[in-house]
Amino acid sequence: MAKSRFVYRYAWAAAFTIAAASPASPQGAGAASDAGPTWVQVPKGLGRITAADIGLVINTADPYSEQVGAYYIDKRRLKENQVLRLALPVRATLTPEEFADLKRQIDDHFGPKVQALALAWTQPYAVQCNAITGALALGFDPELCRQTCGRSRPSPYFNAATSRPYTDKGLRLAMLLAASDVAQAKALVDRGVAADRSLGWRGAPPVTAYYLSTQDAARNVRARLYPPVGLMRRQGVQVQVEQGDALTEKDRLLLAETGLAKVDGLERLHWVDGALADHLTSFGGQLDRQGGQTTALAWIASGATASYGTVTEPCNHLQKFPHPQLLLLHYLQGSSAIEAYWKSVAWPQQGVFVGEPLAAPFAR
Repeated sequence: MAKSRFVYRYAWAAAFTIAAASPASPQGAGAASDAGPTWVQVPKGLGRITAADIGLVINTADPYSEQVGAYYIDKRRLKENQVLRLALPVRATLTPEEFADLKRQIDDHFGPKVQALALAWTQPYAVQCNAITGALALGFDPELCRQTCGRSRPSPYFNAATSRPYTDKGLRLAMLLAASDVAQAKALVDRGVAADRSLGWRGAPPVTAYYLSTQDAARNVRARLYPPVGLMRRQGVQVQVEQGDALTEKDRLLLAETGLAKVDGLERLHWVDGALADHLTSFGGQLDRQGGQTTALAWIASGATASYGTVTEPCNHLQKFPHPQLLLLHYLQGSSAIEAYWKSVAWPQQGVFVGEPLAAPFAR
């Protein structure tokens, strides 16, 4: 996202006008007030997506996909009817025709019980200007390619309570099991499995939710949505907000968010299993990008379990990126990583969701 192309204004959707709650009651997703950051309400979560609800798609033309898919079947104990094997081009972007065939095969294979998809590949991550995860859930939108900085289709799953997105909203969520190589992908899956029900227990040391506010005015727009700092005692989460242009060393890190084109200091972060992390920039979802802007795969390589990035120039509409508090608070309610990330993005058409979808450290 070249700075000259950024829109220095805010197109607020109705989805972001969420009623404020008491600052002392961290039950929701935040917006700043004159007195400083406050918490605003999120709906109470109703269950979560589990391994029984997910469908796995494997690209038989991609050795990475075959190996990672097989590993995921074993680790998440998926049944054969939960797996679809098909052949796709191994490149960054699908044509609309190629995507239509993929979507047809997915719809034909998976029944109404499958609420979400794990895509066992790193490429393809886009359909023209749409992210592949957004297109699978919301349908391919060719009009968006005329003006990628425009408003995109709203997600009916934004800040939703349900754990049955396909049943209740007609939306089959998707996430890429993406990493730089097979070894990193297997480590990613291991982190996701190890995360389940691992956090939030009484007496355990707290984990950290870390928000970095930068001097990059265009990419720092989410800072106004950062939560109040302090310890969330019931959940065992210490919220930290810092100023700077490079990450500082953190232990037991659950979440990290910032706004930068290039993120420095990833080697200073020590993650817990199931950690979430992303940065607001133009092309964090271009997973094959070399040099320039940091991609979501850098967060995965550093030890995060899920991330997000846009595949085409989105401009800095807040609705196109994860809402900092919604992401955290839905996760703390016990949502899986795929649910927490999808519930935090109002306009997800250009954003690709990456990681181990079923990680749920606060599940009970």
